[in-house]
Amino acid sequence: MDAALLNSSLHSLPLMARGKVRDNYAVGTDRILMIASDRLSAFDVVMGEPIPGKGELLTRMALFWFARLGHVVPNHLTGEAPESVVAADELPQVRGRAMLVKRLKPLPVEAVVRGYLAGSGWKEYQESQSVCGEQLPAGLKNASKLPQPIFTPATKAEMGEHDENISFEQMAQQIGRPLAEKVRAVSIHLYEEAAAFALTKGIIIADTKFEFGLDEQGTLTLMDEVLTPDSSRYWPVEGYREGANPASYDKQFVRDWLEQALVNGAPWSKTAPAPRLPDEVITRTAEKYREALTRLTS
Repeated sequence: MDAALLNSSLHSLPLMARGKVRDNYAVGTDRILMIASDRLSAFDVVMGEPIPGKGELLTRMALFWFARLGHVVPNHLTGEAPESVVAADELPQVRGRAMLVKRLKPLPVEAVVRGYLAGSGWKEYQESQSVCGEQLPAGLKNASKLPQPIFTPATKAEMGEHDENISFEQMAQQIGRPLAEKVRAVSIHLYEEAAAFALTKGIIIADTKFEFGLDEQGTLTLMDEVLTPDSSRYWPVEGYREGANPASYDKQFVRDWLEQALVNGAPWSKTAPAPRLPDEVITRTAEKYREALTRLTS
C-alpha cells in the first residue's frame, strides 16, 4: 500500500468538497472523482491521525458491494478508471482508493436500516420502546436481533455537526411520499441481501446507512460508500450474545477508547480537536478493517 493519506491535494482537478473521509473533485460537469482518504471520524469529529490503508480497504469493500447488489438498484459508478482523469504525479493519491462516479442530485437524508438494536437505537428504545417512531416489542436487550429490519432515516449533518434521527413521516414531507417509500423499500432490500450474505462469512451486519441521489432522468441511484465498516456496524458471529456490546470490525474500537480518554484531566467533550490516538489504537483499527474485508471477500 502507498503511504497513509490524511488529505489529498490534486492540482489537475478542482476540489468540490472535503468530507469526513472523502475528498470530491469535479471531473467536467457530469462526474466526480471520490478519493477515500485514511481519515477516521468518530462522534462526528475527524481524528488528527490517519489509519494507514483505510481508504483503500473502504474502496475495495464498497466496490465489492456495488457489484454484488447492482441488480437491486443502479449505482453511481461510471466504470471508468479513476487514474485516467488525473496527472501522472497524482497517481499515488488515487490508485486503489478512488472511484469515478456520476454526478447526481443527492437526497438530503440518510437511509438507515437496523436489523439489531445498538447504539443510539438501543438508547432510544430504553426510553420509549421505539426507534425513530418505529414501535418495537417489549423485552429487547442491547444487541437484540429485531423481528424484522426497520428503516430509521436521519438528516445529513454538515461537517462537525451530528446527524439527527427523523421519522419516516418527516422524511416523506421532505422528499415526497412516493420517493420516500421507494427509498425505504430499496434500503431494506439492500440490507437484507447484504446481511444474509455476510452471515455466510461469519459477520453480522447490525445496521447500516445508505445514501441516494437522482440522475438526470430522476432514477433513484445508490451513491457514496456502501456497507463499509465506516457506515455499518460489523460484528463477528463468534462471541455475539444479547445484552452485551459485541466485538466489532467497525470503528467502535476507536469510540470505546475515546469514551475513556482524558483531555487535561477531564473526559473528552466529543468536540474538535480529538485526543491524539495512540499507535496501538491506530494499528488495531487498521487490522479490524482489513480482517472484515478478508472475511467478506475470501
